[in-house]
Amino acid sequence: MASNTKPKGLVERLRDGEDIIVAEGYVFELERRGFLRAGAFVPEVVLEHPERVKALHEEFVLAGSDVVLALQYYGHREKLRVIGREADLETLNRTALRIAREVADATGTLMAGNICNTTVYQRDNPQTIRDAELIFKEQIEWSVEGGADYIVAETFADLGEALLAVQCVNKYGKGLPVAVSLAPVQTDRTFDGVPYGEACRRLEEAGAAVVGLNCIQGPQHTLGIMKEVRKSCKGPIMALPVPYRTAGKNFASLGSKETGQMSVPYYDLPAFLCSRTEIEEFARDAKALGVQYVGLCCGNASHYLRVLAEGYGRKPPASRFSPNMKEHFVFGENKQQKDYYSELLKSNMMN
Repeated sequence: MASNTKPKGLVERLRDGEDIIVAEGYVFELERRGFLRAGAFVPEVVLEHPERVKALHEEFVLAGSDVVLALQYYGHREKLRVIGREADLETLNRTALRIAREVADATGTLMAGNICNTTVYQRDNPQTIRDAELIFKEQIEWSVEGGADYIVAETFADLGEALLAVQCVNKYGKGLPVAVSLAPVQTDRTFDGVPYGEACRRLEEAGAAVVGLNCIQGPQHTLGIMKEVRKSCKGPIMALPVPYRTAGKNFASLGSKETGQMSVPYYDLPAFLCSRTEIEEFARDAKALGVQYVGLCCGNASHYLRVLAEGYGRKPPASRFSPNMKEHFVFGENKQQKDYYSELLKSNMMN
């Protein structure tokens, strides 16, 4: 059902001390569902199955997301060049923005355009910096024309590339706010050697509306770094970890017990997924730390996001389907069945 009320903007909500729940992780989830290729991770699904993208936007909103993030991640010029689809660059981005705008308008949520790590940026190479600026410029301008409420700039290993992204939003974004996050590939500092707290402070000083971390690390290690971010930054902070048990490692370097190889090339990451209880704990701890802008990145799914939203005191529409084990025929309140199957379970455990 379409909403007739324009939602309060990002900056206003943050200023008023409100929390913002944000679903990310579209690329991994659509790969899991069989509509996107791991490795390239380019969102061709936007062109080939736009109805699937729209449905996932709607699913995440029902689970509690306050934001519909346009599926532009890795939809930039360099990634499309690698797979031979650079001619589809503008169509893909405009289509992703149109789908996101339609869902946001129908649900009364914010819509964000998206820029990300360019994969070409090298801090000491002026040509790659110019190339990265072109990548940002194109996607930002399309986001403005597509009616984005703000820009998400994410997954930067170098502070320099993140600062360039903020500068480009300031330059080409026609006044749109930017939420910018670093990917903590290294445990204590960015690739260009800046501690994460200081790096986020510099992004804040550059004009970002909210700063923090996304991707790469699991919930608990991300929160450990976020404590330094909170100490360093005066304004709102953001955290969107991956829902994997990374134990402080880059999730791409986790080893598969089955193959003896790194999990990502063989795509064995599901073995490391967090429990719902771990996501509940992350929500509780993030809220206590003062993380206003919170979500989950690669590996996210609607049930995880619902747990996160509930941990922030929300009751999204999908909470109607939150677990209620009182109704279970073994673990619930039907004593006769409970006693009967409990004895069977005990017997099987003993055997």
